[in-house]
Amino acid sequence: MQVFREVDLKGHIIDSGIMTKVFDRIMDKGGNFEIIVFEVGKRKTDPSYARLKVNADDEEQLAAILSEIHRFGAHLLEEKEITIKPAEGDRIVPKGFYSTTHHKTSVKYRGRWILVDRIEMDCSIVVYPDGGSALCTPLSKLKKGDLVVVGEEGVRVEPPERPRQVSHFEFMHGTVSPERPSETIIARVAAEMIALKRSGGKIGLVGGPAIIHTGAARALAAIIRRGYIDVLFAGNALATHDIEYNLYGTSLGMDLCTGKPVTGGHKNHLYAISEVMRSGSIRKAVEDGVITGGIMYECVRGNIPFLLAGSIRDDGPLPDVMTDAVVAQDQIREHVQDCGMVLMIATLLHSVAVGNCLPSSVKTICVDINPSSLTKLMDRGTMQAIGVVSDAGTFLPLLEKQLDLQSGADLICDIPGEPLPGSERRTSAP
Repeated sequence: MQVFREVDLKGHIIDSGIMTKVFDRIMDKGGNFEIIVFEVGKRKTDPSYARLKVNADDEEQLAAILSEIHRFGAHLLEEKEITIKPAEGDRIVPKGFYSTTHHKTSVKYRGRWILVDRIEMDCSIVVYPDGGSALCTPLSKLKKGDLVVVGEEGVRVEPPERPRQVSHFEFMHGTVSPERPSETIIARVAAEMIALKRSGGKIGLVGGPAIIHTGAARALAAIIRRGYIDVLFAGNALATHDIEYNLYGTSLGMDLCTGKPVTGGHKNHLYAISEVMRSGSIRKAVEDGVITGGIMYECVRGNIPFLLAGSIRDDGPLPDVMTDAVVAQDQIREHVQDCGMVLMIATLLHSVAVGNCLPSSVKTICVDINPSSLTKLMDRGTMQAIGVVSDAGTFLPLLEKQLDLQSGADLICDIPGEPLPGSERRTSAP
């Protein structure tokens, strides 16, 4: 004998693909459904509504189906209030705790719906009874006695919908473009960036060392100088090779002007780290005139925060690198909350790290030469990302060009292959 529960879906559930995903997930889990009510919005701005009867062979199968479609915004018709249990110790979740998505989430508590603050994926929800507030809480921040939401009853999730206003680019459906990026695609990204900045929004950039290796450092430095980037997320490698390039004209010992290895150049990145160590920090090295151009120089000069998260393979690392991963996560969380868009370029490790902390409402562009890197990012939950298959050396100069053309700014005056203004670079260290 089959068991069933009724659920409903509201919003732009047709053109966002949400309804189809719910149908597919029900059938993938071995269940079936009946459409009881289906009201289609008559105008473009009108929401649609559907009520479904979800059938399964037993309670266990039904619970599994309801859990799956809950993530797409399917809610039980008769929703009870949340169940909460205290954490028995620091970083110890109660059995059956609710694990968050990165979608907008609310919980029903004491007769009213409370929006969960600072939402991100794979966390718990802690409710504060006195203030009537709820906070998305990473495991590392969970304290003994925190009241943790258990189960999915009383939890509402609102996945991002296709935007109803005119947009320069479609961000709501995660896709990977297998083609080399045309200027048309990049022009749309540039238009979205310009519109976001004019409306007061903020843009973050996650960057890997391939930006330097492929010769795109000048373009990114120019984009930062023109005020399009509000925070930089990276690791030790990007900063180290950016500084190496500024000091010696090399990246991993390769002369970027000639494309040829430099004798003894394999040591240049270590000399670069040592020069920053001598000053005490990247900012101080800029102030001392040691670093005279490049990505990190523009961040310091423009007071753009940069978060450098370390890894076990780092040389040095630079004094600014955060070697405590939990501290680095906390810093990322503080900065992504204000971002309306994030560009992820040529770094799977840091893209996944930042992507895990992003609400699904943040427009996300991921650029990588390897299509599997883009797929891995989306497989790990950052489904709002648009993937562009390209190397950084192609994407960033074209993006800089489009930003200049569409904003009416003067083109960058730096001549490719020439030293940055004020620098006297060597091709080998002493």
